[in-house]
Amino acid sequence: MIENIHKNIEPNLKQYNQELLDMKAQEMLLWGYKEFNNQFAITTSFGIQSSVLLHMVSKLGLQKKIKIFWIDTGYLPQETYHYAEKLIENLSLEIKVLQSEVSPARMEAIYGKLWETSKANDLDKYHELRKIKPLEKGLEKYNIYCWASGVRSRQTENRKKMKFIDVIRQRLSLRPLLNWTNKDIFYYMEENNLPAHPLFYKGYSTVGDWHSSSPDDNEKKGRATRFGGIKQECGIHSNN
Repeated sequence: MIENIHKNIEPNLKQYNQELLDMKAQEMLLWGYKEFNNQFAITTSFGIQSSVLLHMVSKLGLQKKIKIFWIDTGYLPQETYHYAEKLIENLSLEIKVLQSEVSPARMEAIYGKLWETSKANDLDKYHELRKIKPLEKGLEKYNIYCWASGVRSRQTENRKKMKFIDVIRQRLSLRPLLNWTNKDIFYYMEENNLPAHPLFYKGYSTVGDWHSSSPDDNEKKGRATRFGGIKQECGIHSNN
């Protein structure tokens, strides 16, 4: 079914990227909604910089029209859950929570604590179970053709190669903030009076699950602080 729905994606990529080239981030979100209507969605992690994209959706008045998916792994820090509640209330968001069919307890019983082995393939298994499969199931359930995220080119080596829109697992992935810098994020949050994630004040520049996130230090900063330094990506934003 997916192949039939998305068989015409590839020929449109060049045209889409050309259209997006001179657009601002908020304009890209509006473009996504107009182009794909109820087959357009955004994803959020309620991480350090998540408020920017969510605020843009709210500012456009689309927070109840564009589906917003939150992948809850069951291992997020308490601070993230509290931060999510705050943003949901402040921005009047309607969130669809996506979770694995395998509970944390069941996963640990069968596979162990996959994040403790220092093996890349175990992290891949963890991400497949807790992030990728729940997202794909949600996208399939709601027949999503294109989903947007807040990824930025300066975050990882993989993201440096990204375009504004590309194909991820046979669907379109839109990146309105791709060219934004940390300063752009900071000033947008300041100008719009957006609350910072509580862990930002403890030195975190990025945060995911509690067991695989750490504050910046003299040796590691940004995405290098994630997943024990073994990986920079969780797999959601790549085809590998």
